[in-house]
Amino acid sequence: MSERAAILARIREALKITAPRPGSHDHEMPRVETETARDFSRWLPLVGESFEERVELFRANSVELRSDFRLLDSREELFSALAAIRDGEGWKKIAAHRGELTDAACQSLGLPVVATDGGYDVRELESCDAGITGCDALIAQTGTVLVTSRSAGGRALSILPPHHVVLATRGQLLADLPAAFALLKDKYAGGGYPSMISLITGPSRTGDIERILVLGAHGPKNLTVLCV
Repeated sequence: MSERAAILARIREALKITAPRPGSHDHEMPRVETETARDFSRWLPLVGESFEERVELFRANSVELRSDFRLLDSREELFSALAAIRDGEGWKKIAAHRGELTDAACQSLGLPVVATDGGYDVRELESCDAGITGCDALIAQTGTVLVTSRSAGGRALSILPPHHVVLATRGQLLADLPAAFALLKDKYAGGGYPSMISLITGPSRTGDIERILVLGAHGPKNLTVLCV
């Protein structure tokens, strides 16, 4: 028997076995919860218990990821930081979504704003110098910003403008990924999950071509996180 005939024979034998219906495995077989399944956190980076330790870890991860993280003491400091970035990069137009913090930030900048809460022109959004969004959480363990289509003004606002600016509060700084997933479950499970959930870990990057790191290949080249 040739190798080809042997392979086809094995396929024919396998087709005689009736496959279980999708999703039926849990009902037919008891689920064995092993120690490995319960305690997966031991493979993840350690996170300190205090707020200060979380801030330092998020800051250290941001440096490694080439994102800009700033912990600010007041909204006035936040507005000043935004103004400095605006002037340094020469912003002419920004994009944002409605929210208490985003509204105040946009008003302080005094620039034309493309709002993404209703209908908008994608070309107008692409022409903006920066996209200013809120977030669901900051994850100290990985230096990640957790956003959804509800917290970040839709799907495109955090992706199309070349500079993504995230406005967060101290209470949104979480320790690790399990805490972030628990937050999503508590926040959205009852009313349905958002259409988009994204974990943003640093600015967009690729190393596909000769392993040379290029920022901004598939999204924003700059990521700034301002926490107040």
